[in-house]
Amino acid sequence: MTHLLYLSQQIQALTSYQWALALLAVAIIGISKAGIKGISIAAVALFAIVFETKASTGILLPMLIVADIVAVIYYRRHVRWRYLVRLLPWMMLGVILGTWVGKDIPEALFKRGMAVIILLSVVMMYWWDRRKPKSVPDYWWFAGILGLIAGFTTMIGNLAGAFANIFFLAMRMPKNDFIGTAAWLFFIVNIFKIPFHIFFWKTITPDTLALNLRLAPAVFIGFILGIRIVKWIKEQQYRQLILALTAIGAILIFFR
Repeated sequence: MTHLLYLSQQIQALTSYQWALALLAVAIIGISKAGIKGISIAAVALFAIVFETKASTGILLPMLIVADIVAVIYYRRHVRWRYLVRLLPWMMLGVILGTWVGKDIPEALFKRGMAVIILLSVVMMYWWDRRKPKSVPDYWWFAGILGLIAGFTTMIGNLAGAFANIFFLAMRMPKNDFIGTAAWLFFIVNIFKIPFHIFFWKTITPDTLALNLRLAPAVFIGFILGIRIVKWIKEQQYRQLILALTAIGAILIFFR
């Protein structure tokens, strides 16, 4: 009860600056779903700066689901179910593992662990972008390892994108199929995570859902803006900028 009361008070005491950061984070989620991959990690960092790191994972989750719904509708004809089901069970297992590990972790340790995961994700995405050969191993255990890591990191910090994307790249799918299949995967996994956030971590409450309702329009604004951004600037330059800013955000979270 003390945790729920503190979370409620924190939401009610948000400053204009914190509201601006939260709206920016939600807009970034919409932008990422428009086709600019990898930048949603910046939203995770911003939410962790505005709220307590563990609480931020539950507050962000409904926003991710709204963005997933938009992406699923937009790419509804582009999904490869046979690839999705290879990764999905492992990710669900990773979510359960992440729930168990993260349930009783002190906030200070959770915060530093989340910052480290963000930094590792940034380094991995930067390394992947710099690689010349893009071939990825496609063995029977490949989906299991990446699925477990993706499931664990999506529960700890909504940070599965970098790991799941490597698996889909290994399948060598066309761009739209890649986006559509990933959209369905994250939609299903994010729905699967809801009970764990409500009953085990208690990071989704009536107060957080009321906050989500006020933030939700920024998802659609971000999606529309993202479609325009794709046409205006090179995705590679944009991604590098976002990754750099996210790395700085992770460092701030670590030493906060």
